[in-house]
Amino acid sequence: MEVRTLQYFLAVAEEQSFTRAAARCHVAQPAISQQIRSLERELGEALFERDSRTVRLTAAGEALMPHARTVSAAVAAAKAEFAARSGLLTGTLSLGAADGVESSSLPALLGTFHRLYPGVAVHLVEGASAGLVPQVRQGSLDAVFVAVPPGGLDPGFGHRVLVRDEIVALVASDQPQARQAALSLSEVSATPLITYGPDSGLYPRLRAAFEEAEVPFRPTYATNHVALQSELVAAGVGIALAAGAARGITRDPRVTVVPVTPRIPYAKALVWRAGPHSSAPLRALLDLPHPAGPSSSE
Repeated sequence: MEVRTLQYFLAVAEEQSFTRAAARCHVAQPAISQQIRSLERELGEALFERDSRTVRLTAAGEALMPHARTVSAAVAAAKAEFAARSGLLTGTLSLGAADGVESSSLPALLGTFHRLYPGVAVHLVEGASAGLVPQVRQGSLDAVFVAVPPGGLDPGFGHRVLVRDEIVALVASDQPQARQAALSLSEVSATPLITYGPDSGLYPRLRAAFEEAEVPFRPTYATNHVALQSELVAAGVGIALAAGAARGITRDPRVTVVPVTPRIPYAKALVWRAGPHSSAPLRALLDLPHPAGPSSSE
């Protein structure tokens, strides 16, 4: 049982996809699949349930997860120790973050990074997805946390998914829609719609969902701040469509969270330029074990 094989196993488990795991590990998908099959033969049990659309852990896979995380963390800690001893890991890590980063696993990942690499300064830049992604392409930012577009990312980017969730409706608690089990997009469209602006990475996902349902997509109020969306709902402006993973949306008694049908799943990821030009601090960040974060099946 090799460390690299366990890291491949973790990547498949966390990405819920052999294709995304291969991109994350910078190897061909057949290599990942072969290593996982070899690991399953060695352990004598299947680690994943596979079908044409999803990859899920079996009971054996769940049992292996904590051991694989422990091994991966130990390897990362050893690398960090010797990087610190040789004085190699210094400099600045420049990261961009779109709205919702506080609800992702990135803060926990950066906490681990700081403990292992205190000599690296981390520069955080806030912004919308539309403005952040070009800065990665130009090299002014090492990586950004943004929503994954419906059509996927450009081949020149690597990425690691940190959030998997779905869009929900925020409804004033005194409105009859708040008592429904779910809201259709046509019901949402019949009221003033509050949601993200065109510069948000979730805007194309929403627009595509409405187009697929053949329902007009006409936002009346546009803001990328979910807290403001919630306040507008409480003030009686309309119904908001917001990220389900957003912090605080279930704490306001004036606002009720209602599922949307059909579901609008989305993913948010740490995105960087693929290739050998990555900075040493970024490579160190990407080598860290992926902490558990908000997720639901997609």
